[in-house]
Amino acid sequence: MQRRQGRVNAGLLLLLYQISQVGLQNVPTVTLGVLILNIFLFLNPARPLTQVCLSVHEGFYRRNWQRLLLSPFHHADDWHLYYNMVSMLWKGMMLERKLKSVWFAYVIAVFSVLIGVVYLGLEFTVMKILDDPSYEMSCAVGFSGVLFALKVLNNHYNPGRVSSVLGLQISSKYACWVELVAIHFISPG
Repeated sequence: MQRRQGRVNAGLLLLLYQISQVGLQNVPTVTLGVLILNIFLFLNPARPLTQVCLSVHEGFYRRNWQRLLLSPFHHADDWHLYYNMVSMLWKGMMLERKLKSVWFAYVIAVFSVLIGVVYLGLEFTVMKILDDPSYEMSCAVGFSGVLFALKVLNNHYNPGRVSSVLGLQISSKYACWVELVAIHFISPG
């Protein structure tokens, strides 16, 4: 889980291009702040990924709770950052306008910590059920969990829409769950 140094970050360049296409003036304040924070921490990580990723071993047993705050805002590579932040850009533009900036900032802060707590709970439960200690060491970084929670929230505020998942037309209220399963099989890491 170490970033490769000394290469062109095509994902980062593409992300900056996407933001420029939308126009900075069209990106709501909190959404822009989240984008800037994630890009900044990608370029200047608080610590190496192995020291910010969240696992049962580090977060729960060693009580390294700061990982709950750091892991969502660090990304494994430029493409991980790109996909997450493009998704944040669109979800943020929709939800921040609907919820207003202060409430949206609160939602982002709560989701950022809660997703880590849920992750630890799920990994701990799977570890116990399967009696497989490898789940204790499974370490995660990234904003994907927060984005999933934002998608569920967006579907709540915009009911009745239809989404395309792998070419299938699915009610948006179920699409996020189908996407989650599809992502797990397409990219299990």
